[in-house]
Amino acid sequence: MTTQHRESGGAVLQLQAVSRVHGRGAAEVHALRGIDLQVRAGEFVAVMGPSGSGKSTLLTLAGGLDRASSGEVVIEGRPLGGLSQGAVAAVRRRAIGYVFQDFNLIPALTALENVGIPRELDGVPARRARAEALAALDELGIAELGERFPDEMSGGQQQRVAIARSLIGDRRLVLADEPTGALDSTTGETVLGVLRARCDAGAAAVMVTHEARHAAWVDRVVLLRDGRLVEETVGGGARR
Repeated sequence: MTTQHRESGGAVLQLQAVSRVHGRGAAEVHALRGIDLQVRAGEFVAVMGPSGSGKSTLLTLAGGLDRASSGEVVIEGRPLGGLSQGAVAAVRRRAIGYVFQDFNLIPALTALENVGIPRELDGVPARRARAEALAALDELGIAELGERFPDEMSGGQQQRVAIARSLIGDRRLVLADEPTGALDSTTGETVLGVLRARCDAGAAAVMVTHEARHAAWVDRVVLLRDGRLVEETVGGGARR
């Protein structure tokens, strides 16, 4: 897909003057300060910056897991600020795939069940959800893990199951917090290739990473420092 085609997509995610403040008074911490960011369909964006710069906070706000102190988060034209918690959860379940640093797999469920559960919660029949889950696992090269439980997998295998869960169904926005952190370099490149392919097919993705080499896969690199967006550069993916 050409750069021009990628950039022609509509905005999937918009952060409009978004700030997040934790605590009050002397304990007040400004995690994000007036962030403006737009990610369009087809774009793969990396968020980088030192520890404590607000990277993970940006993802949790973008994913509707927390609310902004001021400003607005908009998903496919729908502002999250005025929605109930239940309505935000529905948007998150249907439109957003989220890869957590700590995987967040349910211990009592197999890999197939962990990956398929978002679809079942949306009312998709169990047989179809299972088929979609198996396809997602296969895309990550781990279809053979389908019947294993999380405690029967390595950290890297759990990471890939979590990524498969984030990709199942028609997820228009994928948010990934250090998605290759538990993976060896070869497997990490495979995962980045899968995320890149999803963007080339029309999704939008935002990835928090500390690995500068990952810039080769993305369209833009956004640099945060002290809760502010201080720089944007073109990634290698935009030159494909």
